[in-house]
Amino acid sequence: MFSSLRRWRRQRILQAHAIPEGLWRDSLEALPFLAMYTDGEIARLRDKVVLFLDAKSIVGARGHVVTPRQRVVIALQACVLVLNLDLAYYDGWESVVVYPDEFVPGWEWEDEAGVVHTNSDPMAGEAMERGPVILSWADVEASQDWEASGMNLAIHEFAHKLDMRNGAANGCPPLPAEMPPHVWKKTMLAAYEHFQKRVDRAERTSIDPYAAESPAEFFAVLSEVFFVEPRLLRHEYLGVYQQFTHFYRQEPAARTQLLLDA
Repeated sequence: MFSSLRRWRRQRILQAHAIPEGLWRDSLEALPFLAMYTDGEIARLRDKVVLFLDAKSIVGARGHVVTPRQRVVIALQACVLVLNLDLAYYDGWESVVVYPDEFVPGWEWEDEAGVVHTNSDPMAGEAMERGPVILSWADVEASQDWEASGMNLAIHEFAHKLDMRNGAANGCPPLPAEMPPHVWKKTMLAAYEHFQKRVDRAERTSIDPYAAESPAEFFAVLSEVFFVEPRLLRHEYLGVYQQFTHFYRQEPAARTQLLLDA
């Protein structure tokens, strides 16, 4: 009975909040990496976006007005990660806050000596545990061009949200039952330590050096690469790529190859 009610409610939402075709096509074109997805995947992604936008508010801050296109572009990138996962991975928080540009969070914390510190460094994005995802629209827009920016801010922050499903971000999101946690941790730690050494010796890497900051940032940055330039991740860190294919239940490098062969 409850599953029937859920299906009925889902269908009502999809019908009541359908995205106009022109807006949908315009939003897809803003994200070139989506060209590798099949028509069937794009159709399922569209449903996920509608359901995501029904569940989450996307609001502007510091005078920024969020347009319908911006809402869809942000939701598309959030839903890419959960295309083959339950949207419940994003339960437990309510909103995405969009600034026009970089923002200063103004956090305060007290160190062991009792001294209070304030974070005054400008940021492009932040995912808060049990709180909102915060994005700079200027940086979201800039990172739509992977070739120029080498990053995807929205995917990065939403990957942190998946990581936070079982507490503070640490690079190990809750895994499906068939994935042994010790294999994930061993694979990720080995790749992370290897990447750290490359960055420490100032090696020029195709992957953003920010990935060396912590295991949580390594997971988020490599999630960006997995979805936007998957063959790079498969080439650089095959073990991580394989773990990601099991976790995200997607094989993006195969999609890319099919696109190149077409």
